[in-house]
Amino acid sequence: MNSQGEVPPEIAAWFAARDWRVRRHQSEMLAASDAGRHALLVADTGAGKTLAGFLPTLAAFCPSRLDGAAVPEGLHTLYVSPLKALAHDVQRNLIAPIEEIGLPIRVETRSGDTPSDRKARQRARPPHVLLTTPESLSLLLSYPEAPELFRSLKRVVIDEVHAFATGKRGDLLALSLSRLQALSPDLERAALSATLADPDDYRGWLAPWGDLDSVALVEGEQGADPELEILLPRVERIPWSGHAATWAIPQLIEQIKAHRTTLVFTNTRFLAEYIFQELWNANEDTLPIGIHHGSLSKEARRKVEGAMARGELRALVCTASLDLGIDWGDIDLVVQMGAPKGSSRLLQRIGRANHRLDQPSEALLVPGNRFEFLEAFAAQQAVREGQRDGEAFRPGGLDVLAQHVMAVACAGPFREEALLSEVRSSLSYAWVDEAVFARVLDFVATGGYALRSYDRFRRIVREKDGTWRLTHPEHAARHRLNAGIIVDAEMLDVRFRNGRSLGKVEEGFGASLEVGDTFRFAGMDLEVESLKDLDLIVRAAKRSATIPSYMGQRMPISTHLADRVREMLSDRAGWARFPDDVREWLEVQDWRSHLPAPGRLLVESFPHRELAYTSYYTFEGWPANQSLGMLITRRMEQRGLGPLGFVATDYTLVVWGLKPVDDPAALLSPDILTHEFVDWVQQSYLLRRAFREVAVISGLVERQQPGKRKSGRQVTFSTDLIYDVLRKYEPDHLLIEAAWADARARMTDIDRVGDVLDRAAREIDHVHLERISPLSVPALSMIGRESLPSGAADDDLLVEAESLAAMAMRLDAPEAEDDPA
Repeated sequence: MNSQGEVPPEIAAWFAARDWRVRRHQSEMLAASDAGRHALLVADTGAGKTLAGFLPTLAAFCPSRLDGAAVPEGLHTLYVSPLKALAHDVQRNLIAPIEEIGLPIRVETRSGDTPSDRKARQRARPPHVLLTTPESLSLLLSYPEAPELFRSLKRVVIDEVHAFATGKRGDLLALSLSRLQALSPDLERAALSATLADPDDYRGWLAPWGDLDSVALVEGEQGADPELEILLPRVERIPWSGHAATWAIPQLIEQIKAHRTTLVFTNTRFLAEYIFQELWNANEDTLPIGIHHGSLSKEARRKVEGAMARGELRALVCTASLDLGIDWGDIDLVVQMGAPKGSSRLLQRIGRANHRLDQPSEALLVPGNRFEFLEAFAAQQAVREGQRDGEAFRPGGLDVLAQHVMAVACAGPFREEALLSEVRSSLSYAWVDEAVFARVLDFVATGGYALRSYDRFRRIVREKDGTWRLTHPEHAARHRLNAGIIVDAEMLDVRFRNGRSLGKVEEGFGASLEVGDTFRFAGMDLEVESLKDLDLIVRAAKRSATIPSYMGQRMPISTHLADRVREMLSDRAGWARFPDDVREWLEVQDWRSHLPAPGRLLVESFPHRELAYTSYYTFEGWPANQSLGMLITRRMEQRGLGPLGFVATDYTLVVWGLKPVDDPAALLSPDILTHEFVDWVQQSYLLRRAFREVAVISGLVERQQPGKRKSGRQVTFSTDLIYDVLRKYEPDHLLIEAAWADARARMTDIDRVGDVLDRAAREIDHVHLERISPLSVPALSMIGRESLPSGAADDDLLVEAESLAAMAMRLDAPEAEDDPA
């Protein structure tokens, strides 16, 4: 019999045969399990995290631990990952120690792609280890066999927990964990991650009832520091504007030739396509270079992944689709094109190289413009200092809770008080009281007050003894066909009323518009007439477009990196570390105006091309700045300032109009979030689109029927009809409330807008200038070019930026006039 925490001799021998040693964090994970504690492992990529997570499972099946007892029967361990491909990869890696040690463990995967006969067999005769996703686990819990299936469950291992714990998939998994704990009270939970800013937040999420002390924090052994460098032009200057960094293509080809396999990360699929094409154009040796992103077909992605696994590619251009990538050992260089946006995301990407703890990962940052250089420099410093960042947790969503209630009902009758206790044992839903839970149950039972006369919304009913059950068995089949969290974003057709199509924009942009708004697209100034289903109906505008359009989702700079950039700007002594052109840019800005400082908001006002321009240096990310632009222009309209347009970047919001802004503090008062924000969300299509997602997730609207899947247009038509009914007859409906929560948190990044307003309330540095400032050039050069995919407009941007820079960098201007607010 082994003592607590001691690695069984069978496993120790397997390590020794491979010339490996059991690392400290791996043995600590085993010790935590032996002590009956939950555990969170934070360890660098290549540290053997997955094996550490499974070590207690392997140990439980070792003869030395069994000591003559029978092999455990039934489902012993669940492994949950955010990606189906990751589960398959883990299965391959787990089979090796199981077979080589000779352990009697059966391992299988379960996802949406698993054949139905195998799924049925897994419920009747489960494997010892099941690898799955949050959605598939929730569906498994919806079967009547769930109590018997999970009665034997000893462990749950959650991989890459940072990738989904803070979102709705994390909400669903948190509820599933609570359910599993009720079915198997002695269940141990383990979570794994390489990049966590605040491990205690994740310990709280992982722990039953948020009890941090019940979760052991296991920190991995320190690995070799990554070799992270910033690639700079050899002859040219760092561009003023643009994101494509095409100046680096010849140098990238050299790097690809000098390494075995190079991963080239971009932040958008448009930029991935553009960089891939530019590399091919410069690829005189016809090196095998591939591309991988989420918009490619599954077959195309699998083909590329297979070529990478076989070592057939010298380079692969990719997006976030490979952030949690399958571990390919031959990658020896990672390149990040453009700004990294966050130190944790950068570390995750760097970790794709070498994938060995004792060997440094080699990575290059390639800035597309000067602000991106500052961001890259900040990220480089953060990585060297071990600083992490990430998304904050928020209260669990009501739409996800409604889906979970339905899943529990499908498994069998339940009592309200018992299920509420289960739900509240998850920290994400500790806020749910009896009144809120009663509203959720009423929604699942009737659809709500305005919909209760329709039989199809009556899914559960309360019996006289107080238990809840399904109203009809067919509801279980419908739930399992439609349950899920991921609702695909749609593209909107931009067209005139006569049917002529101008192209497509992402729905997230179209939803932010209201009737009468003007935006520029396809080289034309357009006015919104309506958004119906998935058609954005427009007409030619009689005035210049106010709102910039865009293509592709944009990841915002993290708050942590933004703070670092502001600190760098105020540290004038530190500028000596920057290239000459960047240092000169900041020195002229400092001489002619001010620089953004921590805790303060810099606002510049200046005339340009016979209009009045105002730049707000927020550093709060593109989504927040885009939202702030929508709000400020509305307030300017009310005050007679004649706003004509705005442009947003991660760092800056530039607004222009007929009259100058003399008092920016008045435009940034906190009540903008209660007046203009509410008006914007209600008058635009934001709330309607948020409602579509919560209606699908909650099960109110079904995407799929036996043998037939509704199109996005059909789903939108259905949700729009219900939304109109609820807005009119039940404006406080549970799903309207859930949609508002989404509109605030995800669609508009309103928390970061609030951060701008907080800074504005403390101190605004308002500077009046005679002409544009050096710091305003990158944003000003984007005006009129935002609707083109990143890369496609870069040549035009560079020409425009150089022209603006010549004006901004002249030193013959009078001193700036300060107007402290």
